[in-house]
Amino acid sequence: MQHIAFIGLGNMGAPMARNLVAAGFHVSVFDLAPAAVTALVDAGATAAASASSAVQNADAVITMLPANQHVQQLYLDQGGILDRAKTGALLIDCSTISAEVARQVAQAAGERGFAMLDAPVSGGTAGAAAGTLTFIVGGPEAALQRARPLLEKMGKNIFHAGEAGAGQVAKICNNMLLGILMAGTAEALNLGVAHGLDPKVLSDIMAKSSGRNWTLEVYNPWPGVMETAPASRNYSGGFGTALMLKDLGLAQQSALAVNAPTPLGGLVRQLYQMHAQAGYGTQDFSSIVQLLRPGQDGPA
Repeated sequence: MQHIAFIGLGNMGAPMARNLVAAGFHVSVFDLAPAAVTALVDAGATAAASASSAVQNADAVITMLPANQHVQQLYLDQGGILDRAKTGALLIDCSTISAEVARQVAQAAGERGFAMLDAPVSGGTAGAAAGTLTFIVGGPEAALQRARPLLEKMGKNIFHAGEAGAGQVAKICNNMLLGILMAGTAEALNLGVAHGLDPKVLSDIMAKSSGRNWTLEVYNPWPGVMETAPASRNYSGGFGTALMLKDLGLAQQSALAVNAPTPLGGLVRQLYQMHAQAGYGTQDFSSIVQLLRPGQDGPA
């Protein structure tokens, strides 16, 4: 498997595709933003004029798209991937979408003779750049074994959650918890700072205590505490508030479908809805701390 089509070169997709290029694969890329394509071509990829042309000769197709409708359109519409992909190509969707849509697309792919995986990722933009992502995979075991040589060039951990759609269920569980942890961490830091504590000292204390969590250790939401975190570059890049809100909405839809109570998930979705409506939708989701700091500068 040497020729890969990669469609969707956003904050996550671009570094993932770049790692495949660096690993020696022939990667054809397409994105609606020409600048994103140009950046990958500069890294050694081949530009495609359209998504359809990108997939025609590819052994595997990888997509990283924003939401349900984008995945449905790209795969299912006339002239889309299922119409244009090479016979026997492996299809891997790394978008975070609903499990229902993932199953719908996988079923349609199977009816056309394609093996397909839903393989959403965790690890953020830093993990994408470093090739240390976690892949959370749903779909046939045989398809996962075919995909491993690709996934291993982009990630460090690969989990098989189950059949089609299972990767998406596991991913939204993770992101619901992530949203809760980020909001809780922001709230705790804000409380300490309001009492005059240094946010870095407080972060260090909590990171070595029972409040320890990923946001404290890797993605601190307080500006200036962690040089590599989006908070220290005005919340630019990273994982946008609008995308977190989308994922929290998926979690609530999923919870309603099986009558599973998620009171904290529902509350944090409301907080992110307020935050997005205040104009922070394009800023990193760690900017939720600004919701707790009246009088601070608004979004850039």
